[in-house]
Amino acid sequence: MAKYRGPVCKLCRREGEKLFLKGARCFSPKCAFDRRGYPPGEHGKGAQFRRRRESDYNRQLRAKQKARRMYGMLERQFRRYYEESLLRRGLTGLNLLQMLESRLDNVVFRLGFADSRAQARTLVTHGHFTINGRRTDMPSVLVSPGDVISVRQGSLDTTYFKDMLAVAEDKNVPAWLSRDLKTSSGTVIRLPERSEIDSNLQEQLIVEYYSR
Repeated sequence: MAKYRGPVCKLCRREGEKLFLKGARCFSPKCAFDRRGYPPGEHGKGAQFRRRRESDYNRQLRAKQKARRMYGMLERQFRRYYEESLLRRGLTGLNLLQMLESRLDNVVFRLGFADSRAQARTLVTHGHFTINGRRTDMPSVLVSPGDVISVRQGSLDTTYFKDMLAVAEDKNVPAWLSRDLKTSSGTVIRLPERSEIDSNLQEQLIVEYYSR
């Protein structure tokens, strides 16, 4: 399973905004973006003072890179999602975002069972979650309306999940999901609407990038 293994704080600095890739650390004084908000690299510090007209291609590329990095995917996998979104009925950009939101690791994160998508991906890979009672270790599985995502019974006694249940109470759950902390589970009610997905994502620019 391929994934980015470099310093993730550099990804936020490159995009010029917080992508919240490290969960709680992003809200603490240790956040690298708050301490060094300029792009990484030899000329990064001076780049924030140079005004340069941004090309259409660069805006499209940055929109694609930001979405890809937020959801923790490499280019080949992200492009496959785009190609599949073309085959679905409706707006391609919205289809793409709904597919990204429907990934199991993202749903675990949205339910408050993990501090970040990267942590959710690790938990799923280690087999701590089930879909409709069936254990899965594939973070990329797309869930559907009606699916029930639960913490595996054998994992409930671990220290992490005991502490997680107390912390999860303070985390809001989007309207397209429902959560039951008593059973350590969540249900997919429907696909998310555009207004319920990160407004900083510019799906039209992503479509334009791949349509070149």
